[in-house]
Amino acid sequence: MGHYLYKLIPPRRTFMADMTADEAAIMEQHFAYWAGLLEGGAVVVYGPVNDPAGGYGLAILEAANEQVARNIGDADPAVANHLGSFQVFEMPATIVRA
Repeated sequence: MGHYLYKLIPPRRTFMADMTADEAAIMEQHFAYWAGLLEGGAVVVYGPVNDPAGGYGLAILEAANEQVARNIGDADPAVANHLGSFQVFEMPATIVRA
């Protein structure tokens, strides 16, 4: 098993501050999806990042390979509902606390 950084890129820079009610409903599905992945052990940590240049979502995944990590991203309700895109980056030498 390896670790992968998952970055959810929102549809606009101001998304975290001005999402619509419909977008908020999709984001509730998104958070439930990631909570399930965390509970199931596929996610080490996840959450929003308040970057002054524009917020985004971030997660560290534990997956057998990059394709598995990408499949997790493809199934994200935010991505599946065209509310954002994502990037996945392999972390080839992670150090994880016990």
